[in-house]
Amino acid sequence: MKEYTSDKIRNVAILSHDGAGKTAVVESLLLACGAVDAVGVGKDNKHIMDYEPEEIKRNVTIQLGIAPCEWEGYKLNFLDTPGYSEFCGEVRAALRASDGILLVVSAESGVEMDTERAWDYGVELKLPRMVYVNKMDADHADFFGCLEKMRSVFGKSIMPLQIPIGEGKDFRGIIDVCKMIAWEWKNGTCEEIKVPPEYMSKAREVREMCMEAAAEGDDELLEKYLNGEELTLEELRKGLKQGMLTGRVCPVMCGSAVYHIGTTELLRRIITYMPDASQKVMIGTDQKGGEPVMVYPNKPFTGFVFKTLIDPFAGKLSYIRVFSGTLKEGDKLYNATQEREEKLGKLLTLVGKDPVPVSQAIAGDIVVLPKLQNARTGDTLATPEFSILYDSIRFPNPLHTVAMVPEKKGEEEKLMNALSRISEEDPTCQVEKDAEGKQIIVRCMGDVHLEHIMNKMERKYGIKGVLEDIYIPYRETIRGTATVEGKHKKQSGGHGQYGHVFLKIEPLVTKEDFEFVDAVFGGAVPRQYIPAVEKGVRETLEKGLIAGFPMIHIKVTLTDGSYHPVDSSEMAFKVAASLALKKGVPEAKPVLLEPIYNVDVVVPEEFMGDVMGDFSGRRGRILGMEHHRNRKGIIVVRAQVPFSEMKGYVTALRSMTQGKGTFNMVFADYEEVPAKLMSEIVSKAQDAKKE
Repeated sequence: MKEYTSDKIRNVAILSHDGAGKTAVVESLLLACGAVDAVGVGKDNKHIMDYEPEEIKRNVTIQLGIAPCEWEGYKLNFLDTPGYSEFCGEVRAALRASDGILLVVSAESGVEMDTERAWDYGVELKLPRMVYVNKMDADHADFFGCLEKMRSVFGKSIMPLQIPIGEGKDFRGIIDVCKMIAWEWKNGTCEEIKVPPEYMSKAREVREMCMEAAAEGDDELLEKYLNGEELTLEELRKGLKQGMLTGRVCPVMCGSAVYHIGTTELLRRIITYMPDASQKVMIGTDQKGGEPVMVYPNKPFTGFVFKTLIDPFAGKLSYIRVFSGTLKEGDKLYNATQEREEKLGKLLTLVGKDPVPVSQAIAGDIVVLPKLQNARTGDTLATPEFSILYDSIRFPNPLHTVAMVPEKKGEEEKLMNALSRISEEDPTCQVEKDAEGKQIIVRCMGDVHLEHIMNKMERKYGIKGVLEDIYIPYRETIRGTATVEGKHKKQSGGHGQYGHVFLKIEPLVTKEDFEFVDAVFGGAVPRQYIPAVEKGVRETLEKGLIAGFPMIHIKVTLTDGSYHPVDSSEMAFKVAASLALKKGVPEAKPVLLEPIYNVDVVVPEEFMGDVMGDFSGRRGRILGMEHHRNRKGIIVVRAQVPFSEMKGYVTALRSMTQGKGTFNMVFADYEEVPAKLMSEIVSKAQDAKKE
């Protein structure tokens, strides 16, 4: 590839709802630029961008891919992203590297759940947005119906720059309302024609809307427009571009990616209206002084790792967006996040999975650096002289939690290693070892995401995992008081064993886990054995006395005891304390506690009743509801729900809210388990001990 200056580079993330034809649009753009010779059609599974076995099998995009191409003196870096919501972490990563969003909407389906989510990302990150209405050739295509729906959901910023000639089987061309010319496609070739008379009235109406939108952001243009003067094509473009950069205008184009209708016109609009990479100014933090720093493209090299790909054979690939300076092969590279040097080898770019060597990367460009030893997603790369840190990517919190074990015994370490590598590639997959439950815990975005993780684990690392019931960290406590004696006396030739204690067991009012009080007088238990008594108590409480769960909120007071001058020992008093507890806890009204979580659910108002009803079935307690402070028509439902009842809630919420609901959960406290449920848990725990 040629070398380009920053102002000639466009970085565009392609977003859509699943099934809108986003990948087909990317591949059509690549074909138009000559970056590829041919592309897949429909579901033939020969797509350039979707090459992973799981993507081929499902015919969907699962991981982001970069697609660089050159066209008419410009370099365009397209970032193809998944449309399915469970892979939204890939979308977040792509947006960090992008300067604008191309939102693909199906002319049949219109605005869908993930169309709205993609729009919200753009608003949140203040990224300019452009819409391409795809599938104009589909049987039920409805361009103006889509337009009306987009305006009702996204507001009056939606501004068509094109209208179609025909729809469905009759779709044959597009009209440029700014230039007031049309293009017609016949037998795969494009011909410029006059605007058909039957479309002239609509084209003029839409052009008038464009002129008004273009004039609104510029006093000079507004005055000219209000005086009834016609804006020139350049003035139109200038005003619309200013409006797009501020979010006031969102240009809309249309076409068919499968038949490559409207692709070259889309390329022209991307170059005309999308911000160029030289305009990107980042705010970093000076690693030495901790002060914020404005990083302009002409500063020394800084870059950001927005994605990591690991191949068991090829090694690690780090996807980098260069924000300032120039990076060349052999340069010194400093990982500011980890405060260590990185060994820089070759520089590459990728078209799908195919590597293309590049000689350098300038500010604004996107490259892939192979085999960086330490770099992880979210790391800032810089030079030692200009050590800047950028904020990491705010990935969504994975809340679908499962426990996993290897299919074959003895492969726990292999399973953990495979999952750790996958989590390095995918920050929305989090892995940890639960020491208490002796389980490997995997947190991800949902069932589809989990299936992808398990398939990748088996394919890439040769390890198969199976799911098991997740360990619920119940706790035990007491509601009553008991005073008990514990005596350990044993004679077996030579020194014997003798320990004797009286303990008072009672609930701890302060809600701390444990308190031990020494209330012995007169040396009934010698000083040197008191720590042994406390240790015996602690160890026994940690093992539990009802169902094997740690006992909390308990106060134990050593009130009396006795000792033998020869046979007493620390071990004997530990055992005596344990015996006393085992005798006393059943007398002190023991109960089981379960973890309770604060759950905040964010849903459209029409689903509020379903969410509240579902919580009732999960033994939940509604704490309240309130309107979302930033989103109209959105309600936040706050509740407290037992952790054991939250199994599969990600999937359940998605189902009951048509995928529009999200939630977050944070540990709140422990509460008493209902008596019936407690007996089931205790019985199950006792059966497990017998096995």
